[in-house]
Amino acid sequence: MAQVSIRRLVKEYEGGVQAVKGIDLEIQDHEFVVLVGPSGCGKSTTLRMIAGLEDISGGEISIGGTVVNDIPPRDRDIAMVFQNYALYPHMTVFDNMAFPLTLRKFSRDEIRRRVEKAAAILDIGQLLDRKPKALSGGQRQRVAMGRAIVRDPKVFLFDEPLSNLDAKLRVQMRTEIKKVHQIVKTTTVYVTHDQVEAMTLADRVVVMNNGIIEQVGPPQELYHRPATRFVAGFIGSPAMNFIPAVLEQASGALNLRLPGDIVLPVPAERSPRYTGHAGRQVLFGIRPEHLTEQRQGRATYADLDITPEVIEPMGMETLVHFHLEGTRDLCARLDPTVPADPGAPIRLTADLANMHLLDPESGRVL
Repeated sequence: MAQVSIRRLVKEYEGGVQAVKGIDLEIQDHEFVVLVGPSGCGKSTTLRMIAGLEDISGGEISIGGTVVNDIPPRDRDIAMVFQNYALYPHMTVFDNMAFPLTLRKFSRDEIRRRVEKAAAILDIGQLLDRKPKALSGGQRQRVAMGRAIVRDPKVFLFDEPLSNLDAKLRVQMRTEIKKVHQIVKTTTVYVTHDQVEAMTLADRVVVMNNGIIEQVGPPQELYHRPATRFVAGFIGSPAMNFIPAVLEQASGALNLRLPGDIVLPVPAERSPRYTGHAGRQVLFGIRPEHLTEQRQGRATYADLDITPEVIEPMGMETLVHFHLEGTRDLCARLDPTVPADPGAPIRLTADLANMHLLDPESGRVL
């Protein structure tokens, strides 16, 4: 068993600055968990405490049922893949991958078996005699992963491993990492600031902000049922639109009054959830894909007229940026065949079955 348990974990630096503020997290055996959040949220610090590279100020970390707070990194049975690859330039690929086994005095035959097996998994068998300077960035990252795989550890730790790669290679390496996990099935904790990496790789995503965990769940749950404004705005690209509104009750129904005197009816099936909030200021949240060209046919559809400011043709879709009175940086996703020009008014449809209402003060989803 390689379950990782984090209980009331705290990291405090000089001056009383807390980078991690008493978080709790259970990572199951064989699970791929991604810690995601903006710079300074505490995700890398948490990973480094799991690895033993940062001292723990408070709380407890256990790996496979053993508390590791006071166990040095080399004895935790973990393998870490870093952002900068950390390969030895004077060694061949084979020797780089074999190095941790050589230190542990494995036999030559066992070292060769493990290295060749890892190279086959990563499709780098033809590179074993090369030096790192003769490899591309993606190949170097594969070698770094191979060096971790040969150790057959309880837990893999990835610290933003794709940050130094170009966009095309990042997509390719995301696929490779997922394939490797499906084969070796080792418990994995992966840190990134890229929410696309988090969504595509993880069994569960841990969204961190300012040293705390905002929400934990499968990628689709976080996307469709965010618990806070931070999660709703961080997960998804382009980000969710947030528009100030007033929740009004009229003739037994609920309406949302948006800036510019736009009134949208709250769907009947959603009304019981919000009845107790009638008369309050709220934030109306809706993703760009649920704010699109005019459509008919559903009771949850409502129209609004906007004037585009910026048009971004993306090939498979067109992004339209606009503003409402007092609210900027709003975005809609249109079919690429729909004509749209800056300054030319168009009518959009909001799919209110997929809306979110939030408390503007607490940021919690109602």
